Amino acid sequence: MKQKQRNICRTGGSLICLLAGFILQVPAQPAAHQALVYKIEIKKEINQTTQIYLSRGLNEAQSLGADAVLIHLNTYGGLLDPADSMRTAILYSPVPVYVFIDNNAASAGALISLACRKIYMRKGASMGAATVVDGSGEAMPDKYQSYMRSMMRSTAEAHGKDTIIQGRDTSYRWKRDPQIAEAMVDDRVAIPNLIDSGKTLTFTAGEALQWGYCDGIAGSVEEVVTQYLGFREYRLASYDPSWLDEARGFLMHPVLQSLLILLILGGIYFELQTPGVGFPLGAAVVAAVLYFAPLYMEGLAANWEILLFVIGVILVILEVFVIPGFGVAGIGGMTLMVSGFTLGLLNNTAFHFDGIGGAEVGRAFVTVWIGIILGMACVLWLSHRIGRRGLFRRVALMADLEEAVSSPALGGLAGKDGFAATVLRPSGKVIIEGEIYDGISESGFIDRGTPVRVVRFEQAQVYVEKTPERTPERTS
Repeated sequence: MKQKQRNICRTGGSLICLLAGFILQVPAQPAAHQALVYKIEIKKEINQTTQIYLSRGLNEAQSLGADAVLIHLNTYGGLLDPADSMRTAILYSPVPVYVFIDNNAASAGALISLACRKIYMRKGASMGAATVVDGSGEAMPDKYQSYMRSMMRSTAEAHGKDTIIQGRDTSYRWKRDPQIAEAMVDDRVAIPNLIDSGKTLTFTAGEALQWGYCDGIAGSVEEVVTQYLGFREYRLASYDPSWLDEARGFLMHPVLQSLLILLILGGIYFELQTPGVGFPLGAAVVAAVLYFAPLYMEGLAANWEILLFVIGVILVILEVFVIPGFGVAGIGGMTLMVSGFTLGLLNNTAFHFDGIGGAEVGRAFVTVWIGIILGMACVLWLSHRIGRRGLFRRVALMADLEEAVSSPALGGLAGKDGFAATVLRPSGKVIIEGEIYDGISESGFIDRGTPVRVVRFEQAQVYVEKTPERTPERTS
């Protein structure tokens, strides 16, 4: 009997050991996955700053392994070129991008919303009115509207079609009707039961939901995430813009970029007119840094594009100081400078321009050439006006030099011979009868040490021309 009890105990102990081993071998159940939703707030005019917000936010979301990106949008629109870049970034983002329209998505905001995978709107919000206008609010010419229509239509088409099966019939329907997107730009587009010709389409939240341009109406970001995206357990991370983002966006505005180009060209010109490291050169260097630095930080301007500009400046300096006249070096230098300015604005890889649209290229050319034309005009104006009135009147020499010097004495210099004390290109210094005067060449470039003859005296300057070098007379 006791032996039987021992056997039962041994058997029970073995079963307990086996059960314990089985429990230890079963892996622990993993905790429920907590989704990461990355929020980017865009609640201002669409411009270079908001483009930086989106670009850096999408990169950060991807690096964190986010499950979704949610744009919290409220804007009346803005610049077309940044909006185009933003919609392209959204369409090709590896992380799905959704948008919650919190009141307004007008103009460029409608284009950005249309690029997102799903659109959610607050009750009372609106979306549309994407006609391209100028600074005064007037509609731009049709070529601009045509490009905007194309972008809106292609963005809607990018989301594809739904397959509808009814019995034995299969049909396909656009998820977002491209004609509706076009009607947001062109008032000539009429859609039955929606919009008549002569009106530009703007959706309310309810209308957008009815016509497939809204995927849900929500009152908050949290409601969008839990009710529509389906993330019950989630962590919300947000992009926090820095002052550096604001500064880069400000410096990348086309108007300011044109002004910086103006300062660069004007500073270089005035520095070459008055050799020596001074204020014009300092202004040009600072303007060049402010122009290229934000483009370099955003990955637009590469090292070689900045190098093109630097080599161009060096060639222009060599043309002025070393090589007489204005030839290959000068033309080549200006070409390289313009190329550096323009390529720095484009998101190209070397000389491959894949994915760069016509609007981006056009904006780059317009920005650069506005700066060049304004720079040339400013140089011509300042050459005659600087110091006579306004800001520089206290630091400029305002005395009438004609009265300060003896005009009869200088007038008597006409016909006198001397030589160039500095390079005349065409202005510089000349030495006549042992005295140094401000001189201007009337026979083109005159190198230092070249014999010259005074032609006339005007406005406290002697005008000179080259004279042939005299050869010593032979004695028999």
